[in-house]
Amino acid sequence: MPSQPPTEPSVPSVAPESSARPEPPAALWRPGPERIEQAQLTRFHRWAAAHHGAPEPVPGDPEANYAALHRWSVAPDGGLERFWRAAAEWFDVRFSTPYETVLADAAMPGARWFPGARLNYAEHALRETTATGPALLHVAEGGEPQPVSRAELRAQVGSLAAELRRLGVRPGDRVGAYLPNIPQAAVALLATAAVGAVWTSCSPDFGARSVLDRFRQVEPVVLVTVDGYRYGGKEHDRRETVAELRRELPSLRAVVHVPLLGTPAPEGALEWDALVATGAEPVFEQVPFDHPLWVLYSSGTTGLPKAIVQSQGGILLEHLKQLALHCDLGPGDRFFWYTSTGWMMWNFLVSGLLVGATVITYDGSPGHPDVAGQWRVAERTGATFFGTSAAYVMACRKADVHPGRDLDLTRVRCVATTGSPLPPDGFRWIHDEFHGSGPSGPADMWIASVSGGTDVCSCFAGAVPTLPVHIGELQAAGLATDLQAWDPAGEPVTDEVGELVVAQPMPSMPVRFWNDPDGERYRDSYFSTYPGVWRHGDWITLTSRGSVVIHGRSDSTLNRQGVRMGSADIYEVVERLPEVRESLVIGVELPDGGYWMPLFVQLADGARLDEGLRDRIRDALRRQCSPRHVPDEVIEVEGVPHTLTGKRLEVPVKRILQGTPLEKAVNPGSVDRVELLAFYERLARSRS
Repeated sequence: MPSQPPTEPSVPSVAPESSARPEPPAALWRPGPERIEQAQLTRFHRWAAAHHGAPEPVPGDPEANYAALHRWSVAPDGGLERFWRAAAEWFDVRFSTPYETVLADAAMPGARWFPGARLNYAEHALRETTATGPALLHVAEGGEPQPVSRAELRAQVGSLAAELRRLGVRPGDRVGAYLPNIPQAAVALLATAAVGAVWTSCSPDFGARSVLDRFRQVEPVVLVTVDGYRYGGKEHDRRETVAELRRELPSLRAVVHVPLLGTPAPEGALEWDALVATGAEPVFEQVPFDHPLWVLYSSGTTGLPKAIVQSQGGILLEHLKQLALHCDLGPGDRFFWYTSTGWMMWNFLVSGLLVGATVITYDGSPGHPDVAGQWRVAERTGATFFGTSAAYVMACRKADVHPGRDLDLTRVRCVATTGSPLPPDGFRWIHDEFHGSGPSGPADMWIASVSGGTDVCSCFAGAVPTLPVHIGELQAAGLATDLQAWDPAGEPVTDEVGELVVAQPMPSMPVRFWNDPDGERYRDSYFSTYPGVWRHGDWITLTSRGSVVIHGRSDSTLNRQGVRMGSADIYEVVERLPEVRESLVIGVELPDGGYWMPLFVQLADGARLDEGLRDRIRDALRRQCSPRHVPDEVIEVEGVPHTLTGKRLEVPVKRILQGTPLEKAVNPGSVDRVELLAFYERLARSRS
């Protein structure tokens, strides 16, 4: 979900050139009457109109209906309070102690949601519902789907929660996990929440330094680890890394060993199977609404990752809204999203249990044994909702993969993407693959490009099951999300590019950062540019039709001849070329007042960066964007560096090219392939 908050406060600047088309585009897809009628959003709207004063829906006009419902949900005269009271009632949120009011203080930061209320997130994830099928359906790389029933999940969570209490874990203590996306991770999260402790996790492909940069901040008392993991057809032993974590985390009272590769527990560690064997009925600690549920982390590319604390109640309500009303998930659905435990989408995926869906967990490479690997997981598990990254969709397009033709994906009714904006060609590819491409693809495929952030563990804009899909656009802002585009003067703009801001609080906004006692770092991250208003750090356009276009990070904006541009527009054009696998564009202000904009390209196998290809790149950008988008140089690189959650490293590379030493420009532990940065360091020296 996309982007992280800016690493430093920045002043508002002129927005990039808009790539908006002069005329409204035709819809790529529209939901049929039956889909609209059956959507949970439609039923909620009618009920909220009857019981909470929402505007009455107009038959046959879903676009006007959603716009009216959204306006009602963010209206300045108490819209947030009305919406969230209605949502809590609609979803039957179990408050063991009733709340005094919905929103006691709407100031940001510091909004106080549902004061007086007590509840438990895990209780809602494990409660009896009309759900059918298993709670979890796990696929290991190369293996067959393995179900975990709802009774089994409940029993394992109850057993582990009891053992955590026996180990002295109390509400507010931290439980860390060094686990891949396996059922044990979901069990451990829910057991931690049941106790009222605070969950935090890293994927085992993180090195020791990356884990320690995160876990040292929160001082976990229990660490749940694997001995290794399987990825790309190979086993990766992590026992030495685990030993280092044990040595370097003095706060640990216990370590729990999950033998994914079959090795015995190291000395002093507890065996997972023994801790979940008793089958105890879970006991759910009732905690205040704003009690910490988990700690997520920013990418930490230029320093220690920010330790983002989100609340039990805030996440519960926000995820119920997103999953049920926006993703239209419920009992009978099978929910898949390719993710790791180091990315907020894993937390979002596990929350599928809140709405009674079967959560599909997958541990392994997204491209094993070939690029179509994720689609095969969907086929083998009967996924109804398929979530992935925009980068994966574009990789499938380039590799000439045809999932709609070659696989049985008839149960999939939505393909959702996040991580970066889905380029227009990605929309077209998904649509063409699943509309008339063959008998095995569904005839009515909804494409949901969504955007939000680790910072809120949710979406600002994206999926709406009752609205049309336009190429290159997110369908709409989320309910009770006061999403706006602001110009440098702090004025809202429509059909123009502006800063993404959220003008009223969301329940899942951080309650604080860990080890930020006076809240200064939290305020600087989101509220220093527009006091009292959340600035996320993205350029967006809100169209007059209510849809949303994401243009990329505002803190890595390109500036040519005084005109600012978003990097996403350049990537969209360049990566259409079959010779280009991935690209990175950087705008560098030079000491002499000049400006240098190189484009770095990773080529596809067998391609050569000769003058012919350089000319095709320049010509495509000149024709499809503008002459200003044409780079000063096109330079071949071995690969494009990313954060551990897959975002291109634009700002750190810019700082390196400006002469900042690598160790000061970037935290090496936050980079997927840190060795790639040496090239940019050499390039900077050669140009100095």
